[in-house]
Amino acid sequence: MGFHAPLVLLTLLLVAAGAAGYVSLARRRAARAASFANPALLANVAPVSPGWRRHVPMALLGVALVGLIVAAARPYSTLSVPDERASILLLTDISGSMKATDVRPTRLGAAKEAAHRFVDQVPEEVRVGVMAFNLRPWTLQRPTRDREAIHIAIDKLDNEGGTATGEALNGALQLLRPPLEPGEEPAPAAVVLLSDGASTKGADPIEVAREARRQDVPVYTVALGTEQGTITVPRRDGSGRTRTLDVPPDVEAMAQIARITGAETFTAPDAERLSAVYEQLGSQVGTREEDEEIGWMFVGGAIVLLLVGTGLSMAFLGRWV
Repeated sequence: MGFHAPLVLLTLLLVAAGAAGYVSLARRRAARAASFANPALLANVAPVSPGWRRHVPMALLGVALVGLIVAAARPYSTLSVPDERASILLLTDISGSMKATDVRPTRLGAAKEAAHRFVDQVPEEVRVGVMAFNLRPWTLQRPTRDREAIHIAIDKLDNEGGTATGEALNGALQLLRPPLEPGEEPAPAAVVLLSDGASTKGADPIEVAREARRQDVPVYTVALGTEQGTITVPRRDGSGRTRTLDVPPDVEAMAQIARITGAETFTAPDAERLSAVYEQLGSQVGTREEDEEIGWMFVGGAIVLLLVGTGLSMAFLGRWV
């Protein structure tokens, strides 16, 4: 919580001084009453004192006054709200290494399931696009609010080819940052990049990440798979036999891309973890922080305290304070 007019809070010093004066006055009053007669006889010569109840209405009045001063300082709370102009691009690696079964049913299968959950977590006001890549990127669905179209695009993801992460990021920037009219502000945009391997061809993804930073497009990265991941591929000698390749995720490269663009990076060694990562991203990507004034809460509380204080004063003392 913060305040738009924090200097108003200095008025609370006057309330503190008033409270100190009230306590001092109450003590002098008690001292005068004690000196009036023998304490043992005081009850017979003076009316019954309301005791601590005398102070309750004043205490409530003081707290109500504090509430009104805090309200005058215009307190606010910062909330995350959907940004209706925002676009998120799901950029998913569909290279051959995504066939590895160290994540069940396969890396790509788990990615598709998690992507569906991710779309359901993103606020409806936010546009979501789907892009696949191996040695080149394919736009399967331009950013849209049509959730059914997004789910259909996710289902089209299929394995083949190598990995060209830099080319994929270039394609994502071209899609999210089209040419603008003079004076037009670029809409908020972000990329969620899911890949399991090192880039093997094309543009350097680190250089493209720096360009993404210049264009204010954060790239959230998810490194999918385990160090033990393998795939089986045909031998190149035409014998029809196969060989096994290790396909560990390139965690460091993915982390560097996210770090350069000012985003977060995640590792997802299993399907459950991947789903949790996507759900977390769905609740934070495509939102913006907005200050909402909450002074009305303090005003309402002060009014309630004033009413309660008035009622107790009439009940305990027969008068208002």
